[in-house]
Amino acid sequence: MIKNKLNYKLLNILMIGIIAYLGIITYPVWGSLLSKIFGILLPFIISFAIAYALYPIVRKLEEKGVREKIAIGSVIIAVFCIIILLFSITVPLVYEQLISLSKILGDVINRFSTRFEINLGSFSDTINEILNKLISNVGNYISNGTIDILSRSINFITNFIIIVITSIYLLIDMKKIRKRIKAFLKNRNHRAFEYFKALDHELENYLLGLVIFMGIQLVEYSVIFAIVGHPNWLLLGILASLTTVIPYFGGLVTNIIAVILASAVSTKLFIATTIICLVFPNIDGYIISPKVYGKTNNVSPILSIFAVFAGGALYGFLGIVIALPVCLLIKCSYNFFKKDIYGKLTI
Repeated sequence: MIKNKLNYKLLNILMIGIIAYLGIITYPVWGSLLSKIFGILLPFIISFAIAYALYPIVRKLEEKGVREKIAIGSVIIAVFCIIILLFSITVPLVYEQLISLSKILGDVINRFSTRFEINLGSFSDTINEILNKLISNVGNYISNGTIDILSRSINFITNFIIIVITSIYLLIDMKKIRKRIKAFLKNRNHRAFEYFKALDHELENYLLGLVIFMGIQLVEYSVIFAIVGHPNWLLLGILASLTTVIPYFGGLVTNIIAVILASAVSTKLFIATTIICLVFPNIDGYIISPKVYGKTNNVSPILSIFAVFAGGALYGFLGIVIALPVCLLIKCSYNFFKKDIYGKLTI
């Protein structure tokens, strides 16, 4: 006599299918609620991310003998000073260079259009309109001492204040927070503790390296382009620093813009800029970057490009920015559980 046995695997698949179906048809209800909850938590998530990113600097200072409170205070003051200096010194220079950029870009478009007999009138008007709006906004900031969007958006100001204050408190308590999480994970599951410890080390190394590398890029390219006489040296330095978060593509975009703008000034500047754009990215990629990030954050170029492309396709600009750290965490997770995965596959 054959006994009927319940197929638990099939039952589990069926249950997962039902749950997925119910989730899809009820998405308008719980999706809206989830979006509101995320909107409320977003300032605090950003605050935690900022505090988490700054904490390695605090720890580095402590390792050099600086007291904890002094180290935290120094980091907070340094961040505020950098922000104030960036706005007070760079904004007027950026305003002047935006005006120069508008003129040079117009000449480049006209020359290209005449040489290849292509009508770029509408494209030129669009670019000029964007630049004029940008120049106008920066000019208003300089003349009024404030950004217009801040005066209009109370919500933005509120969120900004919350983020700043919460980031400071979280940075002060970050050591305690880390100790509590460490104790909780150790008591629950030692394996889980080792896993999160590996993730923390990987992400901490990346964030600390990113901050250092962005500063190096800002100084490096601003100084180099200023030495060769590029009229937009500061803009290119800032662009090179900000696009560091986008591996490969960010630096490529900056180099293309630098070469195009130099071609409208003189042949000599065009040659000098081209040499800079060919030599210094290799120095950054093969010498500076490995020394800053170390060997733990090495990711193959193909994987980095795929991660950036996938992040952009899924979540736009935010996806591009978080693509590499997410890729690093996935890689770290794979390396951590690699033996377990292969062990189960071979059984």
